[in-house]
Amino acid sequence: MLVLVLAVSAACCLGFGFVLQQAAASHAPRSDYLSPRLLLDLMRVPSWLAGIGLMVCGMVLGALALGKGEVSVVEPLLATNLLFAMALSRHRTGQRLGRQGWAGLWLLAGGVAAFLLAGEPKGGEAVSSPLRHWLVIGVVAGLALALTMFAARSRSAAAPALLAVAAGLLYGLQDALTRVTGERLSEGAGPGW
Repeated sequence: MLVLVLAVSAACCLGFGFVLQQAAASHAPRSDYLSPRLLLDLMRVPSWLAGIGLMVCGMVLGALALGKGEVSVVEPLLATNLLFAMALSRHRTGQRLGRQGWAGLWLLAGGVAAFLLAGEPKGGEAVSSPLRHWLVIGVVAGLALALTMFAARSRSAAAPALLAVAAGLLYGLQDALTRVTGERLSEGAGPGW
């Protein structure tokens, strides 16, 4: 039960953090798009900093959940951050979700619930080959970088979707690395920790 509370709390913080960051970034000049200058400008915006704080809190809660539970259980729950993001975004803007928005939220919530209830995900033994770990990290990071570079050069409607896929790849990699780091820290700390 603690893992579920930690994961859902992490998802809430992440979703709210995303909305605050996006709202602040939406007022930045288009010329700063994918530029380091954008970060320098956003560091002066209180709502963006609050979003960063919520994101850090969400990451810590997510790391705790990953340390106590299986990635196959925690990761789908972390994906529900979209539900919290949509709720806050709707509250802040007053915009209606419409039929497609509600359908997407119900599909996400239903998919996560069905996966957790019917799938009964369980962890297994992880492959411990360092070469394989670095290969996976390199491939995922390289693919995310390639998608980001292509999206930055592209002026098509697919650019946001490419950035979303790149972000999803990096979030999945981050969660896996957080899990491994937590396990190694707890092993190194010994029984007294």
